[in-house]
Formats: sequence, C-alpha cells, structure tokens
Amino acid sequence: MTRVLVRADARIRELESEAITVIREAAGLARPGLLFSGGKDSAVVLELAVRAFAPAPVPFPLLHIDTGHNFPEVLRYRDARVAELGVRLITASVPEAAARGLIPAAALDQGSRNRLQSPVLLDAIREHRFDALLGGARRDEEKARAKERIFSVRNAFGRWEPRSQRPELWSLPNTRLAPGQNLRVFPLSNWTELDVWRYIEQRGIELPRSTSPTAGRCSAGTACGCPTSPASVPPRTRLSRSAPCATAPSATTPAPAPSNPTRRPWPR
Repeated sequence: MTRVLVRADARIRELESEAITVIREAAGLARPGLLFSGGKDSAVVLELAVRAFAPAPVPFPLLHIDTGHNFPEVLRYRDARVAELGVRLITASVPEAAARGLIPAAALDQGSRNRLQSPVLLDAIREHRFDALLGGARRDEEKARAKERIFSVRNAFGRWEPRSQRPELWSLPNTRLAPGQNLRVFPLSNWTELDVWRYIEQRGIELPRSTSPTAGRCSAGTACGCPTSPASVPPRTRLSRSAPCATAPSATTPAPAPSNPTRRPWPR
C-alpha cells in the first residue's frame, strides 16, 4: 500500500504515545486479541499495534465478527492487511451462528445485525479463551462510552458492571482478572473523531473504498442507511454504534417534528 505521510502535530503524537502504551500493556496478558472490522477506528488501532511492536510482528490475532452485511471491498481490505502484516485472523460469523442455533434465525431479517454481534462475540471469547480484546471505542461517541475505563472489566456474560471497574491512577492499570472476567481495552478512549481522521491523514492509513457511489457505510464497514459522505450528514447529527444504522437520518429524510412546537430548536 502506497502512503503519503504528513508530519504529525503535537496532539496526535501525544495520543499515539498513550495508545501505544495501552496496547503494550494489554499485550502482557495471557491471551489478548484485537477486534477488527475494517472500519476507520479498528484500522487506526491496528496501525497503532503495528507501531507498538515494530519491527516485530503484532503478537496477537485479529478477531472479526462478520455480520454477513460487509461490503466485498471491506473484506478484501481486511484480507490484504492480514496478509501484509502476517497476523492470524479469527472470523466469527453471525449467519453461521444463526445456523448453529446460537441466535434466532428470524432475527437475521430484522434489518441491522449490529445487536446480533454480542452473543457471537461472547461465543468467540469462550472458544478462543481471550482474556482481553482491544477495540476502537471512544468516549466521545455517546454517554455510555464516556463512563468506560481504558481497561474495562466485563463479567462472564459480557456485561459492564460499574462496581467492578478499577481506578486508573497515574496511568497504571490493574489488569488482574477474577475467574470468568475479561477485559475490553480501548486505546482510543481519549481520542475524538476528528483526532481519528487527522491520524489517518497524518500517518497515511489506507481505508477500504466502496465501489458503489450510492452505498451507505458505517464505521464498521457494513451496509446500512448511513449517508455516504460527511458533507451529506445534517449538522449535529451523530451515529451511535448502539443504535441500528438503518435508522440514521440522511440528507433526503426530513427531520421529525419536535414534540413541543413552542420550544425553540437547538441553534445551528
């Protein structure tokens, strides 16, 4: 892949250094992995992992939860990166999980499959005995993300419990786990979406491109109802990973009427 590098500014270098430290800390666990979807955030986390251990290879596998709605170019991009870096790829498929009865087959026809990824992810964690998974979630995405620690403890059911979270004082994480617990590790916690795009530009990270100019794409590289470009997103519109992307507003969809007509709209 050909890269055009731009000199990184001080903020990007600071965020990169912090994220690399987090990734190296997570690599010290027994069986870590990296969640990779082919979207911009996971592509940045993978680039940071490469830089964290260069010239050695990335010492943990990539885990892709395949919804069955991925664009072909996203899968080609994923396979090209895996071949380029020489890392192991583990794929857990939502349609295959439905065929095995792990999730109801009828749910596959209910639009977005984002929520169906959770049981498939938990099944992959049990099968491959992961004790930590690196992800690309950021605190600026939504209110629920803002509460997350960088090293977030999950119970055996994958649930986030506030009382189980540990203080992260002086950047010294506590990675000890009780039986049944595992970690989600978020190196991009302190990044904003603008930081992600600036890092992609300044480090010359290549992303998959859709061959269809009218196809929608979300950050996970799956088919959805999202607008195709940032210019077509209405002001103050944000897409939440917890909500189905098919419900995302587009430039041609009129905004819903406010519940209180006398209330002044939010200033643009």
